[in-house]
Amino acid sequence: MSVPSSITAVAPASHPLRTLTRVCWFLLGALFIFSGLIKLNDPVGTAYKLEEYFEVFAVSLPSLAGFFLWFKGIARTMSILMSSAEVILGAALLLRWNLRIVLWALFGLLVFFTFLTFYSAAFDKVTDCGCFGDFIKLKPWTSFFKDLFLLALWAIVFTHQRFLRHSFVRGTFGVMTMTFVTAIAIGIGVRALGHLPYFDFLPYKVGNDIGQLMKASAPLRYQYTMEKGGKTEEFTTYPDSTWTYKSMTALNPEAGPKITDFKVWNDEGDYTPELLRGNKLVLIIQNVDKADRDRYDQINKLLDDAKTSRRGITPLVITSSSPAEFDVFRHSANLAVPFYYADATVLKSIIRSNPGFLLLKDGVVKGKYHYHDIPSIGKVEEKLQ
Repeated sequence: MSVPSSITAVAPASHPLRTLTRVCWFLLGALFIFSGLIKLNDPVGTAYKLEEYFEVFAVSLPSLAGFFLWFKGIARTMSILMSSAEVILGAALLLRWNLRIVLWALFGLLVFFTFLTFYSAAFDKVTDCGCFGDFIKLKPWTSFFKDLFLLALWAIVFTHQRFLRHSFVRGTFGVMTMTFVTAIAIGIGVRALGHLPYFDFLPYKVGNDIGQLMKASAPLRYQYTMEKGGKTEEFTTYPDSTWTYKSMTALNPEAGPKITDFKVWNDEGDYTPELLRGNKLVLIIQNVDKADRDRYDQINKLLDDAKTSRRGITPLVITSSSPAEFDVFRHSANLAVPFYYADATVLKSIIRSNPGFLLLKDGVVKGKYHYHDIPSIGKVEEKLQ
């Protein structure tokens, strides 16, 4: 029996705000998960950024210096917890689990991040917020406006929750799901903390040629702003001496060197060119005060094996500690190889392990090893084939 056309059901038209709210809901949740996972990929790098913030706050607010320096001491724990919280809350939002509570928790994180990025931008204290780790470098004001955008997404979702009433998980199953998400998020961070990042976005990653990255990939071109007779003009070639220089801007900054601060030296002078020649097994000890001291039997065995390797490997140590501090340390650790010095920030960028090994072949990074993953000399030689 057919249904009279006069009573045929008509689906209600989609409310424009429903679509907008669901787009904002998905973007907000996905961006939080993405941001958290990028930080969990390199929790040591995230901790370095937190330490930088706490040091700045300690100097800016000397009456609270002790408070901020205490937080600096637990920066790695905070790195795991905060990054995991981004993933957990992002997942909870997408699953619409306890939506109102999750939204308020997200609001708290957003206000905190917005304050940090505004402080960085307004006072030029921390030039990179580390919002997306080393995967995406954002300038301070860009980071701040990114957080304002996220706050706008949050406001739309929060004020139109009626379009997100259906929860994908609830009750016991919801608790079990979020427990699983929490375990996975924290596990990812803890695993990266005890080894090396899953994905290396730093200039010293395996396969990169350090020497080449210290050079410009193409001739740099500039735009010069000059003044003469009260008139300002811009030139792509430097004009004659009748013009007064005001400023210049690089037209192709991406062609500049990717590594600008790499230098290794000892009392005899600059060792950088020699380091980038031949096969080198470099033990990097960033800071002797914070270096793990439990594996020097394995470390010294590898260094000794390198000396007699058929691959002609030169073992050495690079540190950022003072000569006096390192002299005491190397005797207590029985390090019988040449040692050199480098900037602390450079060493932190090279490897997220203290100590850690860097394997070079004519300046090309062939391997990086956390002190939990010290290889045999056979594995090292395989990398140099």
